[in-house]
Amino acid sequence: MSSSLSVYLLDVAATRALVGSRDDQLLEAIRNGFGDDLARDDDYFSDAIEEGAPSAFEALRAVINGGPFSEDHAFQYGYAYKRLCSLTGSFLDNHCFTPHRGDWLSVVDEGLKALGITAISVEDFSYSGLPDPLPYTYIPGCGEWTPDHIAQALEQFEATKRAVNESGQAPPLEPEVVEAVMQCLGWMRHAVGRPGFGVIGFRS
Repeated sequence: MSSSLSVYLLDVAATRALVGSRDDQLLEAIRNGFGDDLARDDDYFSDAIEEGAPSAFEALRAVINGGPFSEDHAFQYGYAYKRLCSLTGSFLDNHCFTPHRGDWLSVVDEGLKALGITAISVEDFSYSGLPDPLPYTYIPGCGEWTPDHIAQALEQFEATKRAVNESGQAPPLEPEVVEAVMQCLGWMRHAVGRPGFGVIGFRS
């Protein structure tokens, strides 16, 4: 079974603040502008909805209102938060990560560490980093790279580049890992220079 990683560039704090914001205008704009997407998701999760899970719109409303939540169907709130990220942020190229199998995210993390980058981790997108008070869910996994973490990671990479230039020896990495690491650096470079901007990712 393969997994996918969806990654968005956005203002991290502003996005988290949408949870519990009670922004009825945003809620109506999504219902009016993206009704087909909501209906498509309801069709995909029709069995779960028949068993009591909230519809896509009901889950979105709960997220924006800060509750109430059904612990038994927490995945719907995770996907609702992902929808907010997709509608308010910019989708980032994810071809190195979608689809992926097995421990690929940890393999890429090892590649990042080999280049001295420890401030961020792609495997963090597998965990439940949803904002409070959203309930825990294993899928979708969610994580974020804050502006501070991104700045630190890029500084670590520059330090490694200087060391490689001085020694003439680069860490031995498989080509596909190098490509994935470069994609991660690309995500971070999109955020640099934009106050408050970082990356929020979802593994599903």
